[in-house]
Amino acid sequence: MLRFAVDAAATIEVPVMRLVVAGWTGRDHAAIEHHIEELARIGVPRPSAVPLYYRLAASLLMQEGRIEALGAASSGEAEPVLVRHAGRWWLTVGSDHTDRAVETYSVAVSKQLCAKPVARTAWPWDEVAAGADALVLRSEIEEGGAWVTYQEGLLAKIRPLPELIAGLPADAPLADGLVMFCGTLGAIAPAAGGEAIRPAPAMRVQIVDRQRGRTLSHEYRVGVLPMVA
Repeated sequence: MLRFAVDAAATIEVPVMRLVVAGWTGRDHAAIEHHIEELARIGVPRPSAVPLYYRLAASLLMQEGRIEALGAASSGEAEPVLVRHAGRWWLTVGSDHTDRAVETYSVAVSKQLCAKPVARTAWPWDEVAAGADALVLRSEIEEGGAWVTYQEGLLAKIRPLPELIAGLPADAPLADGLVMFCGTLGAIAPAAGGEAIRPAPAMRVQIVDRQRGRTLSHEYRVGVLPMVA
C-alpha cells in the first residue's frame, strides 16, 4: 500500500498490484546512446530494444527514508513515476535503485534486487500533462559530506509519458494499482574525475514544477549489508 498526500488536506491510498520500470526512454537518440555508453563503461550490456519494460515485484516499492542493499555497488537514479488510481494517473518521483555489479550480466535481475523508493506526495497527472516537458527532474547525492548535483534536466529529454503508457506490454494492463517508473537522465561526472554513475550513502530525488512553485521530493539513505560467502 502506497500513501500520497495530493494537496494540503487530501491523501490517497493505493493498493499496488504491478510495478513496471521503463528503461532506455530518452527522447533523443544521441542521449540514449550516451546513457548506453555510460553504462557500458561499468560493464552493462547494450539493451535488446528501446524502450524496454521491466516487470518487477510490487513489494519493492517503499516510501521510507532508508533502504538496505547487499554490498556497496548499488546506486539510484531519479525518475518520474506514474501511479494508476481511481481511474486516473498521478505523478510522483522515485529512484530506480539498482545493483550495478549484477547489472553487468542482467539488467532485469539487478533492478529486482533493490528497493524502489518513491515520494510521499503526488500530483494529478492531468494538472501537469500539458506542461510536462517543462518539469525539471533532478537528483543529488551525498558525497564528501556535502550534497552534490547528480542529475538534472527537463522531462522533455524523456519520451512523452503518454507514449510510454501506450507501449505498456499486455501483461501490464492499464488498471488501478499499476505503478510505472518512466526513465531517467544521464548522471553528471564528478568534478575531480571518475565515473558518472557511482554509489552514495544518501540520495535526494525531485521533480520541480517551476510554473506552480512546487516540488515533489524524496530523500533516502542506503544501508550497506555485508557480502557473506
